[in-house]
Amino acid sequence: MNFLAHLHLAHLADSSLSGNLLADFVRGNPKEDYPADIVDGIHMHRRIDVMTDNLPQVKEAREWFRPETRRVAPITLDVMWDHFLSRHWAQISPDIALPEFIHYAHTQVTTILPQAPERFIVLNQHLWSERWLERYREMDFIQRVLNGMASRRPKLDALRDSWQDLDTHYNELEIRFWQFYPQMMQQAKNKTL
Repeated sequence: MNFLAHLHLAHLADSSLSGNLLADFVRGNPKEDYPADIVDGIHMHRRIDVMTDNLPQVKEAREWFRPETRRVAPITLDVMWDHFLSRHWAQISPDIALPEFIHYAHTQVTTILPQAPERFIVLNQHLWSERWLERYREMDFIQRVLNGMASRRPKLDALRDSWQDLDTHYNELEIRFWQFYPQMMQQAKNKTL
């Protein structure tokens, strides 16, 4: 899962949106540095990452990547799940429009920015002003996201080529998304994530 899915599942679980978004920027035990609700959100994000990586549909999807891109398949798939969530938002979450949800999430997350790591602050400057969460619905933007990650981290250069794997298996990936994401939403509502 990437940014949008973590925020959405956190919202459904009444968990800290800030903690769920911050989690990738926090190493080790966050208990000494953040309030309890943020810590709970960080832990929820970590549980979701482990759960998602071990879903049969996600394991299957990783096998569709070519040998030269399979190493970055988990990252590429995380971004792709956000594509499907953004694209199908009205069907998945009819109670709140995507722009309204993004405004709500932005309001929640900005409360922790003064205490956040610099890298998280920089991410937030781009995430909200450039409307990433809405633009995930555009496959051209997904390609741009993957290229951007590859540019920032040369070890992940294969992300540029992973675009082809997404394009080749787009329909199969969308089917897999619909197989697992509604179940994760229910688990979030039941507070079992």
